[in-house]
Amino acid sequence: MGFPGTWMTESESMVYRVVPKCACSTIGQIMYYSDHGEFFDGDIHDAKTGLHKWALEPSQEPISRNVQNHTSYSFTCVRNPYTRILSSFFDKICGIQRNGKRYRGNLVPLLIQKYGIEVGGEDGKQEFDQIASFRRFLLFARDTIRWRRPMDPDIHWSAISGHVSTFIVNGGKYDKIIWTEAFNDGMRDVLDAIETPKPLDLAQIPRFNESEGHGPKRAHPVEDYFDDLSMHLVYEIYKRDFNLFKYDFENPANKMPTGQIDLDEVHAKLGD
Repeated sequence: MGFPGTWMTESESMVYRVVPKCACSTIGQIMYYSDHGEFFDGDIHDAKTGLHKWALEPSQEPISRNVQNHTSYSFTCVRNPYTRILSSFFDKICGIQRNGKRYRGNLVPLLIQKYGIEVGGEDGKQEFDQIASFRRFLLFARDTIRWRRPMDPDIHWSAISGHVSTFIVNGGKYDKIIWTEAFNDGMRDVLDAIETPKPLDLAQIPRFNESEGHGPKRAHPVEDYFDDLSMHLVYEIYKRDFNLFKYDFENPANKMPTGQIDLDEVHAKLGD
Protein backbone atom coordinates (compact mmCIF):
# COMPACT_ATOMS: atom_id res chain seq x y z
CA MET A 1 0.00 0.00 0.00
CA GLY A 2 2.73 2.47 0.93
CA PHE A 3 1.99 6.18 1.25
CA PRO A 4 -0.22 7.32 -1.64
CA GLY A 5 -0.69 11.07 -1.90
CA THR A 6 2.41 11.80 0.18
CA TRP A 7 4.88 14.53 -0.81
CA MET A 8 8.23 15.30 0.83
CA THR A 9 10.79 18.04 0.25
CA GLU A 10 14.05 16.82 -1.30
CA SER A 11 15.86 18.13 1.78
CA GLU A 12 13.47 15.98 3.88
CA SER A 13 12.58 19.02 5.97
CA MET A 14 8.86 18.11 5.92
CA VAL A 15 6.39 15.45 4.83
CA TYR A 16 2.86 16.29 3.67
CA ARG A 17 -0.14 14.05 3.00
CA VAL A 18 -2.07 15.68 0.15
CA VAL A 19 -5.84 16.02 0.54
CA PRO A 20 -7.49 17.21 -2.69
CA LYS A 21 -9.35 20.55 -2.51
CA CYS A 22 -7.54 21.52 0.73
CA ALA A 23 -4.94 24.13 -0.32
CA CYS A 24 -2.72 21.41 -1.79
CA SER A 25 -1.40 23.59 -4.66
CA THR A 26 -0.27 26.30 -2.25
CA ILE A 27 1.30 23.82 0.19
CA GLY A 28 3.16 22.06 -2.64
CA GLN A 29 4.55 25.36 -3.89
CA ILE A 30 5.63 26.35 -0.36
CA MET A 31 7.46 23.03 -0.03
CA TYR A 32 9.12 23.51 -3.42
CA TYR A 33 10.13 27.09 -2.60
CA SER A 34 11.53 26.12 0.80
CA ASP A 35 14.11 23.90 -0.97
CA HIS A 36 14.81 25.88 -4.14
CA GLY A 37 14.14 29.56 -3.38
CA GLU A 38 11.69 29.80 -6.28
CA PHE A 39 8.25 28.46 -7.16
CA PHE A 40 7.64 25.67 -9.64
CA ASP A 41 6.74 27.18 -13.00
CA GLY A 42 3.30 25.68 -13.57
CA ASP A 43 0.86 23.56 -11.59
CA ILE A 44 2.81 21.85 -8.79
CA HIS A 45 0.80 18.68 -9.44
CA ASP A 46 2.67 18.41 -12.76
CA ALA A 47 6.15 18.68 -11.19
CA LYS A 48 8.26 15.57 -11.80
CA THR A 49 11.42 16.95 -10.17
CA GLY A 50 12.26 19.15 -7.20
CA LEU A 51 9.83 17.45 -4.83
CA HIS A 52 9.50 13.84 -3.71
CA LYS A 53 6.07 12.41 -4.53
CA TRP A 54 4.80 8.91 -3.87
CA ALA A 55 3.54 8.71 -7.47
CA LEU A 56 7.16 9.01 -8.70
CA GLU A 57 8.85 5.64 -8.28
CA PRO A 58 12.32 6.92 -7.24
CA SER A 59 10.62 8.86 -4.40
CA GLN A 60 8.96 5.84 -2.81
CA GLU A 61 11.96 4.48 -0.95
CA PRO A 62 12.99 7.81 0.65
CA ILE A 63 9.37 8.61 1.57
CA SER A 64 8.79 5.14 3.10
CA ARG A 65 12.02 5.28 5.08
CA ASN A 66 11.32 8.77 6.37
CA VAL A 67 7.67 8.24 7.30
CA GLN A 68 8.16 4.88 8.99
CA ASN A 69 11.01 6.28 11.09
CA HIS A 70 9.16 9.58 11.61
CA THR A 71 12.36 11.37 10.69
CA SER A 72 10.70 14.60 9.56
CA TYR A 73 7.82 16.82 10.63
CA SER A 74 4.64 15.40 9.05
CA PHE A 75 1.40 17.26 8.47
CA THR A 76 -1.77 17.46 6.42
CA CYS A 77 -4.48 20.03 5.74
CA VAL A 78 -8.28 19.62 6.01
CA ARG A 79 -11.31 21.68 5.01
CA ASN A 80 -14.97 22.14 5.90
CA PRO A 81 -16.94 19.36 4.12
CA TYR A 82 -19.65 21.79 2.95
CA THR A 83 -17.28 24.15 1.13
CA ARG A 84 -15.08 21.31 -0.11
CA ILE A 85 -17.88 19.42 -1.89
CA LEU A 86 -19.20 22.70 -3.34
CA SER A 87 -15.73 23.53 -4.63
CA SER A 88 -15.44 20.07 -6.18
CA PHE A 89 -18.74 20.56 -7.98
CA PHE A 90 -17.85 23.92 -9.52
CA ASP A 91 -14.29 22.92 -10.41
CA LYS A 92 -14.58 19.30 -11.49
CA ILE A 93 -18.17 18.97 -12.71
CA CYS A 94 -18.97 22.43 -14.11
CA GLY A 95 -15.44 23.48 -15.07
CA ILE A 96 -13.25 22.95 -18.09
CA GLN A 97 -9.94 21.44 -16.91
CA ARG A 98 -6.49 22.74 -17.74
CA ASN A 99 -6.21 20.33 -20.69
CA GLY A 100 -9.20 22.11 -22.24
CA LYS A 101 -11.52 19.16 -21.67
CA ARG A 102 -14.16 18.07 -19.21
CA TYR A 103 -12.98 16.25 -16.09
CA ARG A 104 -12.73 12.47 -16.58
CA GLY A 105 -14.09 12.50 -20.13
CA ASN A 106 -17.52 10.90 -20.03
CA LEU A 107 -18.28 11.72 -16.37
CA VAL A 108 -20.24 14.93 -17.04
CA PRO A 109 -22.40 13.45 -19.86
CA LEU A 110 -23.17 10.55 -17.50
CA LEU A 111 -24.29 12.99 -14.78
CA ILE A 112 -26.41 14.99 -17.22
CA GLN A 113 -28.10 11.81 -18.43
CA LYS A 114 -28.52 9.85 -15.17
CA TYR A 115 -28.95 12.63 -12.60
CA GLY A 116 -30.36 15.52 -14.65
CA ILE A 117 -27.48 17.83 -13.76
CA GLU A 118 -26.82 21.04 -15.69
CA VAL A 119 -23.28 22.43 -15.90
CA GLY A 120 -23.61 25.74 -17.72
CA GLY A 121 -23.37 24.53 -21.30
CA GLU A 122 -20.35 23.46 -23.34
CA ASP A 123 -18.01 26.07 -21.86
CA GLY A 124 -19.48 26.20 -18.33
CA LYS A 125 -20.33 29.88 -18.80
CA GLN A 126 -24.13 29.74 -19.35
CA GLU A 127 -26.67 30.50 -16.64
CA PHE A 128 -28.16 27.44 -14.92
CA ASP A 129 -29.87 26.50 -11.67
CA GLN A 130 -26.75 25.95 -9.57
CA ILE A 131 -28.62 24.89 -6.43
CA ALA A 132 -30.77 22.22 -8.11
CA SER A 133 -27.79 20.83 -10.04
CA PHE A 134 -25.54 20.79 -7.01
CA ARG A 135 -28.12 18.88 -4.96
CA ARG A 136 -28.39 16.29 -7.72
CA PHE A 137 -24.59 16.03 -7.80
CA LEU A 138 -24.70 15.35 -4.04
CA LEU A 139 -26.90 12.31 -4.70
CA PHE A 140 -24.34 11.09 -7.21
CA ALA A 141 -21.44 11.67 -4.78
CA ARG A 142 -23.31 9.74 -2.08
CA ASP A 143 -24.02 6.88 -4.52
CA THR A 144 -20.32 6.61 -5.44
CA ILE A 145 -19.22 6.61 -1.81
CA ARG A 146 -21.92 4.32 -0.37
CA TRP A 147 -22.35 1.85 -3.22
CA ARG A 148 -19.46 2.60 -5.62
CA ARG A 149 -22.09 3.14 -8.32
CA PRO A 150 -22.16 4.28 -11.08
CA MET A 151 -18.39 4.52 -10.43
CA ASP A 152 -15.84 4.48 -7.62
CA PRO A 153 -15.70 7.68 -5.55
CA ASP A 154 -13.36 10.35 -6.88
CA ILE A 155 -10.48 11.65 -4.75
CA HIS A 156 -11.93 15.19 -4.90
CA TRP A 157 -15.13 14.26 -3.07
CA SER A 158 -14.21 11.12 -1.12
CA ALA A 159 -14.00 11.82 2.62
CA ILE A 160 -10.98 13.72 3.96
CA SER A 161 -10.64 11.17 6.77
CA GLY A 162 -10.10 8.45 4.15
CA HIS A 163 -7.15 10.33 2.66
CA VAL A 164 -5.72 11.19 6.08
CA SER A 165 -6.06 7.60 7.35
CA THR A 166 -3.88 5.81 4.77
CA PHE A 167 -0.84 7.65 6.13
CA ILE A 168 -1.60 6.46 9.68
CA VAL A 169 -2.60 2.89 8.79
CA ASN A 170 0.70 2.33 6.99
CA GLY A 171 2.83 3.58 9.87
CA GLY A 172 2.87 7.36 9.60
CA LYS A 173 2.26 9.83 12.42
CA TYR A 174 1.09 13.44 12.04
CA ASP A 175 2.70 16.23 13.99
CA LYS A 176 0.09 18.74 12.82
CA ILE A 177 -3.24 18.93 11.00
CA ILE A 178 -3.98 22.41 9.73
CA TRP A 179 -7.30 23.91 8.64
CA THR A 180 -7.64 25.48 5.20
CA GLU A 181 -9.80 28.13 6.90
CA ALA A 182 -6.92 29.20 9.18
CA PHE A 183 -4.21 28.43 6.67
CA ASN A 184 -1.60 31.06 7.54
CA ASP A 185 -1.71 30.26 11.26
CA GLY A 186 -1.40 26.52 10.64
CA MET A 187 1.32 26.80 8.00
CA ARG A 188 3.28 29.16 10.24
CA ASP A 189 3.23 26.51 12.98
CA VAL A 190 4.63 23.99 10.47
CA LEU A 191 7.40 26.32 9.27
CA ASP A 192 8.28 27.39 12.83
CA ALA A 193 8.81 23.73 13.76
CA ILE A 194 11.33 22.97 11.00
CA GLU A 195 14.51 24.24 9.36
CA THR A 196 14.16 24.96 5.63
CA PRO A 197 17.15 25.32 3.27
CA LYS A 198 15.69 28.58 1.89
CA PRO A 199 14.03 31.25 4.04
CA LEU A 200 10.32 31.76 3.46
CA ASP A 201 8.06 34.72 4.30
CA LEU A 202 4.58 33.29 4.54
CA ALA A 203 2.97 36.73 4.20
CA GLN A 204 4.51 37.05 0.73
CA ILE A 205 3.35 33.66 -0.57
CA PRO A 206 0.60 33.95 -3.18
CA ARG A 207 -2.37 31.58 -3.15
CA PHE A 208 -1.98 28.95 -5.84
CA ASN A 209 -5.60 28.11 -6.56
CA GLU A 210 -5.15 26.01 -9.68
CA SER A 211 -8.89 25.40 -10.01
CA GLU A 212 -9.71 29.12 -10.01
CA GLY A 213 -11.50 30.09 -13.19
CA HIS A 214 -12.15 26.50 -14.33
CA GLY A 215 -15.87 26.71 -13.75
CA PRO A 216 -18.72 29.15 -13.15
CA LYS A 217 -18.62 31.44 -10.12
CA ARG A 218 -20.71 30.38 -7.15
CA ALA A 219 -23.84 32.56 -7.35
CA HIS A 220 -25.20 32.07 -3.81
CA PRO A 221 -23.96 31.85 -0.21
CA VAL A 222 -22.79 28.38 0.82
CA GLU A 223 -25.81 27.74 3.05
CA ASP A 224 -28.29 28.27 0.17
CA TYR A 225 -27.08 25.07 -1.51
CA PHE A 226 -27.91 22.88 1.48
CA ASP A 227 -31.51 22.22 2.47
CA ASP A 228 -32.42 19.72 5.17
CA LEU A 229 -32.07 16.71 2.86
CA SER A 230 -28.73 17.92 1.47
CA MET A 231 -27.37 18.42 4.97
CA HIS A 232 -28.31 14.85 5.88
CA LEU A 233 -26.63 13.53 2.73
CA VAL A 234 -23.48 15.51 3.57
CA TYR A 235 -23.49 14.17 7.11
CA GLU A 236 -24.00 10.61 5.86
CA ILE A 237 -20.92 10.97 3.64
CA TYR A 238 -18.68 13.10 5.88
CA LYS A 239 -19.68 12.32 9.46
CA ARG A 240 -16.12 11.42 10.50
CA ASP A 241 -14.74 14.58 8.87
CA PHE A 242 -17.11 16.81 10.84
CA ASN A 243 -16.39 15.02 14.11
CA LEU A 244 -12.61 14.53 13.90
CA PHE A 245 -11.71 17.89 12.37
CA LYS A 246 -14.22 19.84 14.47
CA TYR A 247 -16.45 21.38 11.83
CA ASP A 248 -20.00 22.61 12.40
CA PHE A 249 -22.51 20.24 10.77
CA GLU A 250 -25.52 22.18 12.09
CA ASN A 251 -24.67 25.41 10.25
CA PRO A 252 -23.40 25.29 6.65
CA ALA A 253 -22.87 29.07 6.83
CA ASN A 254 -20.14 28.60 9.45
CA LYS A 255 -17.06 27.38 7.65
CA MET A 256 -14.79 27.81 10.67
CA PRO A 257 -13.91 24.94 13.04
CA THR A 258 -15.58 24.94 16.45
CA GLY A 259 -12.84 23.28 18.53
CA GLN A 260 -9.28 22.01 18.50
CA ILE A 261 -8.28 18.87 16.60
CA ASP A 262 -7.23 16.09 18.97
CA LEU A 263 -4.30 14.38 17.22
CA ASP A 264 -4.44 11.37 19.55
CA GLU A 265 -8.11 10.87 18.69
CA VAL A 266 -7.37 11.15 14.97
CA HIS A 267 -4.59 8.57 15.17
CA ALA A 268 -6.70 6.20 17.28
CA LYS A 269 -9.86 6.41 15.14
CA LEU A 270 -8.18 6.44 11.71
CA GLY A 271 -5.45 3.93 12.54
CA ASP A 272 -7.66 0.83 12.54
